[in-house]
Amino acid sequence: MDTALNEIKEKDPAGDGGWRKARDGPSLPEVHRSIVVPKSLGFWKKAFAFAGPGYLVAVGYMDPGNWATDLAGGSAFGYNLLSVILLSNLMAILLQALCARLGIVTGRDLAQACHDHYPAPVSYALWLLCEIAICACDLAEVIGSAIALNLLFHIPLLWGVCITALDVLAVMYLQNKGFRYIEALVVTLILMIGGCFAMEIIFARPDIRAVFGGLVPTTEIVTNPDMLYVAIGILGATVMPHNLYLHSSIVQTRKYEQTAEGKAEAVKFATLDSSVALMFALFINAAILIVSAATFHTQGRHDVAEIQDAHKLLTPMLGVPIASVVFALALLASGQNSTLTGTLAGQIVMEGFLNIRLRPWLRRLITRLIAIVPAVVCTALYGETGTARLLVLSQVILSLQLSFAVIPLVIFTGDRQKMGVFANPPWIKILAWTTAAIIVTLNVKYLLDYFGVIAWMTGSAG
Repeated sequence: MDTALNEIKEKDPAGDGGWRKARDGPSLPEVHRSIVVPKSLGFWKKAFAFAGPGYLVAVGYMDPGNWATDLAGGSAFGYNLLSVILLSNLMAILLQALCARLGIVTGRDLAQACHDHYPAPVSYALWLLCEIAICACDLAEVIGSAIALNLLFHIPLLWGVCITALDVLAVMYLQNKGFRYIEALVVTLILMIGGCFAMEIIFARPDIRAVFGGLVPTTEIVTNPDMLYVAIGILGATVMPHNLYLHSSIVQTRKYEQTAEGKAEAVKFATLDSSVALMFALFINAAILIVSAATFHTQGRHDVAEIQDAHKLLTPMLGVPIASVVFALALLASGQNSTLTGTLAGQIVMEGFLNIRLRPWLRRLITRLIAIVPAVVCTALYGETGTARLLVLSQVILSLQLSFAVIPLVIFTGDRQKMGVFANPPWIKILAWTTAAIIVTLNVKYLLDYFGVIAWMTGSAG
């Protein structure tokens, strides 16, 4: 350990010859290195100073797009798929740690790294794929918020979709006051979601032994085709492409010493931050599945997969008048949290891949319209049924794009020319490539199954 630390202290923290293009500027320039982390702070105060970016990232792992798969898994198979949620979370912890490492060591977010490494045609293709993925992810978040507003206040879905556009004003206001305010709002909403689901678990009274038993993987997950399909859906909905771009950027909001030792310390605390934050995401995703299993599966309702159905059934099946209201409140907090971070991710991707600099309000307006316009059109044309289908479609699009974000991340962080002594050691390379292979394989399987079902339905209709 001492030898490794001495090597970091003595050598350049990152290589300079591994990029095709020089870095043009910092990521999110208006907040870059805006939060000072004094070197003299003790461990806990320093950990608190670095805490924040991980919670913005954790939001993407508990967004409305995850709810349908967790609800379906719990109602159909009880607690059996908790092990899949745990595995997904462990993979997410590893990938987000790599994102933090990339941003801190190279000073580039993942979008900038792709722009600086690949030739222009490849970079533009990756940008287009990423914009489609962010649009799909935003659709799930916008629709989730609109559904929550409809359930709580009976606001029509179309108006609810339009109201969610106001989050761009919140981002602009809070970011002007300081990035810490955005982090504080996100953490508050996460605590609200966690509190709501802690109440739901108390209402549902799950079998604790069965819950812990569900954390142990079983062969049935692979041998049962229906269970495997839902498991792949949970994995596909958990790791979000835009989170990889977002995290590699927002870790650069901290101002620490730009030395090898300073960067090593920043990597350590940023990894701690994201790992702790993702454990909150694990709790919330597991809680959704546990509540679904304890409420629906145990009473023979194995077909609950849509958010509206769960909301409608919770109060009568649990016998608790506020159960449905608490569920809808958590959904609203989840949707609004996700749209906040989605707006930031859209800005990061547009600036990083295209190397353009627009006025902050214009950037955020463009990224928000990319998501709002398709959601408005779909809601106006197809109503509630269309929004439910759009949630499923958004997860399919995310599955398509995920590999194009994960693979460059693993390549860059394992490249000693780019990362210097911070390049992934062999054991992390093995874990990272294994994780990438699992994600790619399962997402390909998910896509083949999805398009196979569509083809079968088309053939039957014909």
